[in-house]
This record gives sequence, C-alpha cells and structure tokens, in this order.
Amino acid sequence: MLRIAVQSKGRLFEDTMALLAEAGVKIPSSKRTLLVQSPNFPIEVLYLRDDDIPQSVATGVADLGIVGENEFVERAEEADVVRRLGFSKCRLSLAIPKAIDYPGVQWFQGRKIATSYPNILRAFLNEKKVEAEIHVITGSVEISPGIGLADGIFDIVSSGSTLVSNNLSEVEVVMKSEALLIANKKLTAEKRATLEELLFRIEAVKAAEDKKYVLMNVPSDRLNDVIAVLPGAKSPTVMPLATSGWNSVHTVIDEKRFWEVISQLKALGAQGILVIPIEKMII
Repeated sequence: MLRIAVQSKGRLFEDTMALLAEAGVKIPSSKRTLLVQSPNFPIEVLYLRDDDIPQSVATGVADLGIVGENEFVERAEEADVVRRLGFSKCRLSLAIPKAIDYPGVQWFQGRKIATSYPNILRAFLNEKKVEAEIHVITGSVEISPGIGLADGIFDIVSSGSTLVSNNLSEVEVVMKSEALLIANKKLTAEKRATLEELLFRIEAVKAAEDKKYVLMNVPSDRLNDVIAVLPGAKSPTVMPLATSGWNSVHTVIDEKRFWEVISQLKALGAQGILVIPIEKMII
C-alpha cells in the first residue's frame, strides 16, 4: 500500500484530486479524515499542509507526495522527483511598489524584503551579489510594503491580480514552479511496482491533454497532400470508403495547432471532419 501526501486544500488539492480521478483512482471525499484509503487502488491519501509534504516524504511518513516545486526547493529535503505534473503553475517573484522606477536587481541592496521563502530568496541574492535584509513572515506577504514592514516582497505570483490590488509591480522572476510528484528514496520493491502502475496511468492522462482525435473523408487524389500536413503522433490511419475515390483518415492533433491544421485540411478537400476529445492515450 502506497501512502501519498497531498495538500489538504487549495488549487493544488483540486488539481491533484482531478488527476487521480482521471487516472481511475477513487478517493472517498472526507473533510474530517486526514488519511483516506482508495477502494480500487493500493494507495492511501494523507492530507497535509503543503510545506509539510517534502519532509513527510523524505522521512518516510509518506511514500509519495504531490507538492509545489516552490515548497520542495525551499525545504531542500532529500526525496526523488519522479515526475513534473504540469499543473498548478506559478512563479516566485520579487515585487516593489508601482510608484518606484526600478533600475535593476541592485535596487534591493540594503533594503528589506518580506517573504515566506527565505532560502530561495537568499540563494538568488547571493548569486546576484546583493545584500538585503530578509524578513520572514507567513501569509499576507503582499501587504508588507504598504504598512512599512518591508521595501519589497518575494512571493508566489499566479495571475498577478494580488500584486495589482496592493499597488505592487513584479520586477524579477526568480523561479517558475509547478506541481511535482516526489518519492521517498527507500521505497520497497513492492511499493515501486505500485508506483510504476500509478505512473503508467498518469502518463496516459497527461499524454491525452490538449489532444483531439480527428476523422475526415479525403479524396484519393489528395491523400498524400493531406497526410503531409498532419502533425499526428505517428502515421495516420487510412481506410478506403465504400464510395470509390475516397478514404477515411484518422489522426491525433495537438489543440494548439488545431484550427491552423483544420483550415489546411479543408483547403485540400477534406470533408466530414469529425473532432473527438481524448480522455486517455497509451503511447
């Protein structure tokens, strides 16, 4: 039985639960229980604060953890990064009051910076050879300049709306962060086998993200031209239709290029184009 530590609330919690559900791992909903076992997969979920997850995995309290890269780097615990998950993306940035004309990172020389991530900030300042006073606080970091507690802040930025509402301007992006799947370094062979099965399911879910399955009817004399513009994972499937001179072509298209490719296909004579969302894709 694998034990996985996840954030107990917030956006990362929601994204994690969505991923597990897509991977076919059922987790009973319970707001009062800290440890919940899946009824259909050998895994149990331990709900923790995000900053407690790296240590819980490093010490073996949990076998796995899904945690923000920002917390993992800040805590510097000994654990393996198994996979980058691509969701809950944000960045850690320095910000100062909007009214200030920012000349560069040397502006922070001798100034006070409020943050909940002193280790990451300290490493950045050392790299830039800037000496500043780091004031560690938890929560509401963004109000620090407005109440005179600090000259600037170092904090998580997602949309940037919180900075705007506090009259702050983002001036330096120090690191980008996303959710990580981390593992204890001493998993047993049995637990590693379960982890591999979980990874197999996660890979199938992630491979299908932003992909569309496309079917179309193509005149035989334009078949090679159509195949040439298709950006599918592999060679498309081509099947002759009952009507002579026509073929059915099936392929997978990345949603980012979808409309560009569809326009080209129509121009080449493709008809009856059918687009189907993909839930899972085994590569």
